[in-house]
Amino acid sequence: MPTPTATPTSSGPATEKLQAQAIAIEKELAKVIVGYPEVLRGVLITLLAGGHALIEGAPGLGKTLLVRTLADVLDLTYSRIQCTPDLMPSDILGTNVLMAAETGERRFEFQSGPVFANLILVDEVNRAAPKTQSALLEAMQERNVTIGSRAYPLPRPFFVIATQNPIEMTGTYPLPEAQLDRFLFKLKVEFPSATNLTEILTRTTTTWEPTVQHVADGESLIGIQHVARDLLIASHVMDYAARLIMATHPRIPGSPDPVKQYVRYGASPRAAQGVVIAAKMNAFLSGRLNVSFDDIRYVAPAALRHRIILNVEAEVAGMEPDVIVDNVLKHVAEELRN
Repeated sequence: MPTPTATPTSSGPATEKLQAQAIAIEKELAKVIVGYPEVLRGVLITLLAGGHALIEGAPGLGKTLLVRTLADVLDLTYSRIQCTPDLMPSDILGTNVLMAAETGERRFEFQSGPVFANLILVDEVNRAAPKTQSALLEAMQERNVTIGSRAYPLPRPFFVIATQNPIEMTGTYPLPEAQLDRFLFKLKVEFPSATNLTEILTRTTTTWEPTVQHVADGESLIGIQHVARDLLIASHVMDYAARLIMATHPRIPGSPDPVKQYVRYGASPRAAQGVVIAAKMNAFLSGRLNVSFDDIRYVAPAALRHRIILNVEAEVAGMEPDVIVDNVLKHVAEELRN
């Protein structure tokens, strides 16, 4: 007996309510953030999927404002960590501090760091030293931190948005592939258009400040995550997602020529999981309860661009991962041809 691809999600009042909440979150974010609908959708998909997002963009494009607004809309705790080369793991995780009681007794007491919050903005993550990035990796993957011999659970939900500046490379440490693979999405924030820039100036150069409503909380967010993960995905759509991932590997027969020429390592199985889960979240935010081919194609660039490792020839030719992903999407057919 074949194993079902997914458990169908019922379209009852509870599901409809959660879906309306998810859509309302996106609308509230759009009240404050101007001109980046794909970035807003990407951040929200990552949040609903229970993953983490890496945002690449120059300073001053509203990345911090986006995270603060998201915390306000969801009524969640928020922390910002500014990375520097001398930032130590204890600066973000916390440490054991020797405390003296009124009786004169002394004992160690754990003082939590800024990572103990629901939403974490890790600004310029590539400025942190490898040992600090390693500590952050444990928090992202395990949802707890280890101090000494004891593990401390992090709050639920737990969501990390890390940023990196693509322009300035002085004093930075490239993120290892293992850490990049832990980010569900890598999103790019481009410079706004003239129209959007005018709107940004209109909103930010007066005393007026936009207000957002609390449309959900941590408990309802977890409920949305569970319902959205159970969305139905047909076997042929799942197969399409798997074939997209296979086509990113240069040694797989039938992969496109740019992959064979410029790719050193293709996307991981975690990338395949990310594409499917993210596609479910996109369908949910679009008001549907089943995943389509368009959902897979929509989330593929953000889920794959940081997981494809290019070779030296690609660097010389100036080849970008997005071009590779675009070639893969054009190369892989929705249905297998006999």
